[in-house]
Amino acid sequence: MDSVTQAALGAAVGVAVMGRTTAPWKAALVGGMVATLPDLDVFIDKGNAVDDMLLHRAETHAFFWQLLVSPLIAAVIALLTRSFERYGRWWLLVALALVTHSMLDAMTIYGTRVWLPFSATPVGQGSLFIIDPLYTLPLLIGVLITAFKRSGRTFANTAGLVLSTGYALWSVAAQTYVTEVVENSPQAQGLGGEQIMVTPTPFNTVLWRVVLMRDDHYEEGFYSLLDPLVAADRPLKFTQYDRGRNLEARTREFDYANAIRDFSKGFYVLADDGRYLSISDLRMGQHPYYAFNFLFAEHHSEPVVAITPKRIARRIPFEPGIQWLWQRMLGMDVAPPGTEYREVSNRNDNPSGDT
Repeated sequence: MDSVTQAALGAAVGVAVMGRTTAPWKAALVGGMVATLPDLDVFIDKGNAVDDMLLHRAETHAFFWQLLVSPLIAAVIALLTRSFERYGRWWLLVALALVTHSMLDAMTIYGTRVWLPFSATPVGQGSLFIIDPLYTLPLLIGVLITAFKRSGRTFANTAGLVLSTGYALWSVAAQTYVTEVVENSPQAQGLGGEQIMVTPTPFNTVLWRVVLMRDDHYEEGFYSLLDPLVAADRPLKFTQYDRGRNLEARTREFDYANAIRDFSKGFYVLADDGRYLSISDLRMGQHPYYAFNFLFAEHHSEPVVAITPKRIARRIPFEPGIQWLWQRMLGMDVAPPGTEYREVSNRNDNPSGDT
């Protein structure tokens, strides 16, 4: 999640743990600062753009290492605040602020290696977008009310934690519902669960993006929880895109491309613009705007030669993006920015991807 959300969650955890043993503003400040520590790894140059992506949310986000360093960080806090009598609470605050940071990150689709060093498999539920005001605002409001009032009561902070946690649980329920809708649709028949991805669109859990991966192409569609209210008989609508299957054989020996293949759990697309070969992680963004596109090889003719990976981010234009997001969230049948709907109807009769 974004830094503001993580700091707000850490601050709320800090107030909840410290209670009336210290000033709420102090508990919020310490909790917010501790909760930002795991993301400081972004300032470490890992050598290239692919490794910067893959090695983020690694050791600093692993429960084992977080719990291991918690006593030391708590001791530093107790020393700086001259409150060793509250060392136990500081320790609990640090442990919870770090662990909840990783738990929240694991709710996004990116992938968080919370089980290192025992397992390097990233965890990514994908039920929350990286920025979601409906999760963040209850935390911020609760912390601010508690920190600046003098009664010493922390009801507002507790209410913020309850509401934000409830919203996170709601996101999982909504994702499960949409996934069932997709799996029961004609378009998804014959696909395994590992070939279907359902994630929220930016800033909400009402409109969901659906990706179906096939051998030679992928299909992208959107489903709003309000769709049944607006048009009960509207079928799921997908647009089909080439996934660069013809480039697979030429790129099997490129380590950085293989790393993205693994990290994306198979949700990737290859492309050749005539000079550079690129690979894009389909999980973050939407066609044709993906946050993680990497140039990993180049050629003027054959052979293809590996290069130091370069990240090329493509972002949705803000104004048309927000306008489309709001309209589609409300159930309007409008095409996303940069695309036009080309509905996939008869899959077996059209293996080439033309519609």
